[in-house]
Amino acid sequence: MKKLNLAAAAALLVTVLSACTGGGETRGSSADELSADPLTAVRSAADITGRTGSAHAVTELTTESAEKKAVFNGAGGYDYVKRLGRLEIDVPPGAATTGKITEVVLPGTVYLQNSGAKIPEGKWVKLDVRQLPDGNLVSSGATDPATAAGALRGAQTAELVGSETVDGVELKHFKGVLDLAKAADATGGRGADGLRMAGQTFTVKEVPYEVWLDGQGRLHKVVENFTFAGVAGSTAAKDQVKVVSTLALTEFGKPVDAAEPAAADIYSMKASPSPK
Repeated sequence: MKKLNLAAAAALLVTVLSACTGGGETRGSSADELSADPLTAVRSAADITGRTGSAHAVTELTTESAEKKAVFNGAGGYDYVKRLGRLEIDVPPGAATTGKITEVVLPGTVYLQNSGAKIPEGKWVKLDVRQLPDGNLVSSGATDPATAAGALRGAQTAELVGSETVDGVELKHFKGVLDLAKAADATGGRGADGLRMAGQTFTVKEVPYEVWLDGQGRLHKVVENFTFAGVAGSTAAKDQVKVVSTLALTEFGKPVDAAEPAAADIYSMKASPSPK
């Protein structure tokens, strides 16, 4: 397999954002309980949610610059035992890639199908999230469930702002700011790669978040607000792109239909010729 050109790989996903930049439910461990301390509750949410085994996920990613706004919607699931998830992302009109993108995520790796005009139908592109400036937190139109939850491990502040009952479940609503670099340190391994890349790239280092947790401390919804420069290196307000990433989880413990693509279905992009 020929080596993937890094610049081409990054461009492949970033084009998605061109519209803006130019069964039964099982419970987790019986020992799991929402901490009375807000900061501990928020930081523990990813681990507690992971002990449920799996969950259905609905995502929404809204990108907004000085000139354009786009909304990407997705749905799928994440298997915390296999550390594998699959999402179907609806791409809004006006983006370079149209229709639906299928994304399969593993720690440190993302596979994309229907991600570019030059990719044969039915084939997948495999990328290391370290090839992507944002670590795949926003560039494919969704923040994958494991990474969105993992970011909460870097919570620096947490305030309980109220309670809400959703589908008969009482949820505690918290808000605060998180640090992606600290989240990466707390997560460790390949699962930290995307968080670390985003922490280096995003221009606002203290990421505002809101999160809704049940009595066991499981994550039901999280909203994270990211900011990056639409013009490389610029800190000017007019060049900043605001991204609101929302993840909602339901059906904890329900089996998830997700599998890593077969090697024969991976498309290898040819390396760009060296300049003469």
